[in-house]
Amino acid sequence: MDVARNVTTAAAFFPPRKSLPALREASRGCKACPLWKTGTQTVFGEGTTRARVMLVGEQPGNDEDLSGKPFVGPAGQLLDRALQAAGIDRAYAYVTNVVKHFKWEPQGKRRLHKRPNQGEINACLPWLEAEVAVVKPQVLVCLGATAAQALLGRGFKVSQQRGQVVSSPLAPLTLATVHPSSILRARESEDRHREMHLLIEDLKVVARLLADSQRAQRS
Repeated sequence: MDVARNVTTAAAFFPPRKSLPALREASRGCKACPLWKTGTQTVFGEGTTRARVMLVGEQPGNDEDLSGKPFVGPAGQLLDRALQAAGIDRAYAYVTNVVKHFKWEPQGKRRLHKRPNQGEINACLPWLEAEVAVVKPQVLVCLGATAAQALLGRGFKVSQQRGQVVSSPLAPLTLATVHPSSILRARESEDRHREMHLLIEDLKVVARLLADSQRAQRS
């Protein structure tokens, strides 16, 4: 019997003890949606359990699918540069995705990203909710529309609300910005430069929030 037919969400695969190592190990066997059949492996989040900032993207890409690590491809490298420019050390952040398997469609020998549907997002969301519950970030950053709408509501518009601190039960401070991959897709170098600058400015807001929070804790 295919267990996936009787499972609606990833919560059915949760381990008894919800630590990050236990959740990561359990996620390897997740069959809550059909993406496990085409993805090379589950790509769970990565970072310290004491991370004060959590960055959430849509799903792993081709490089992440092959390596098993989030944000290691071109978009991840661009994110690293933006974080550094904003004064945020990725070593002290936690990075993850809403969906843990790579959804793709073939184009010749290439595997092209395909946006996950709502059923796949809903099925996978418990993994992310568990990560948030364990890490307890001070600031939660949604990267792109899929992450923002999954966590902040279907009506959330990144184009209009990016960089704004919004109310969320997931973290004391939550905001959204664009996904780094959208910058890579810009055709003109001028557009890429402008969008990179805007991403860095959004992340500088995060850096200021973290600094303000740390000062408040010390006082």
